Amino acid sequence: MAADLEKSVLVYDVGGSHVSAAVCLRGTYRLGHVVNAPHPAEQSSDAFFKVLYTLGTQASAGLDGIAGAELAMPGPFDFDHGVSLMRHKLPYLYGVNLRQPLAHHFGCHAGQVRFLLDSAAFLLGEIGAGGARGVPRAVGITLGTGIGSAFAVDGQIVTEGPGVAPGGEIWDLPFESGIVEDALSTRGVQRNYQRRTGVLLDVARIAAAAGEDPDAAAAFSEFGHDLGLAMRMVLSEFAPQVVVLGGGISRSAHLFLPAAQEHLEDLNFRLLTSELKDDAPLVGAGMAWFHGSNSLLLSGHR
Repeated sequence: MAADLEKSVLVYDVGGSHVSAAVCLRGTYRLGHVVNAPHPAEQSSDAFFKVLYTLGTQASAGLDGIAGAELAMPGPFDFDHGVSLMRHKLPYLYGVNLRQPLAHHFGCHAGQVRFLLDSAAFLLGEIGAGGARGVPRAVGITLGTGIGSAFAVDGQIVTEGPGVAPGGEIWDLPFESGIVEDALSTRGVQRNYQRRTGVLLDVARIAAAAGEDPDAAAAFSEFGHDLGLAMRMVLSEFAPQVVVLGGGISRSAHLFLPAAQEHLEDLNFRLLTSELKDDAPLVGAGMAWFHGSNSLLLSGHR
């Protein structure tokens, strides 16, 4: 990798079940060919590094002037030092320094391998090339196995200040009889459906059935009701102009947004689903790199 900060950077999104990689171009934040792979069947750090290296080699094939690599990672993670603190997922990476092996694989300096929180990367992507472009105050919320969040002011991620949830994270805030993540995650939709039917289904099957199954439709409507109440609780003081939803559950937004918006009409922000979808964290990782956003190397739970 050449240390040419003007051209392009290799970007990764490490998800719960797979890894994506691409090359992001400076200025336009356009992505090259996006490649994907599942997490390795062999649960070891060496196998994981091999997946990252293989994807990086595929994504950057034939390209010159790649400045380094920026990885959007779930938390908890020591983003300053590149060390995973995750126990509940990817446990084989716990305590492992990802920066040094990746720098060795790619033949670059350790400082050319950087990390940021995946929910921050998602919002930065929407700020750079999606639905939050030019918006002074924006929030990104990712809905999936867990719930991720990020707050931004004038295009910069913030983790403190008036109306900003502690550390920018809303997952563990008290809500109803539990916490926000209990209601606004995969298990929230599943619980809503199981309470009505006694049947545990995955979210995709519940969504597919919603057109004909009143219980499935009601499960998503309840999810939307909870989402609206939670957003009113956590976003009223911050007063964003735009809230962008991403993550797997957002693909079924038509099933729950009407119920959510009933609780938000007087808050004067636009509630959008992601324009960039799965590409948002990759674009956001490029944004973080090109803007030299050391302040974006955030810690987090999910």
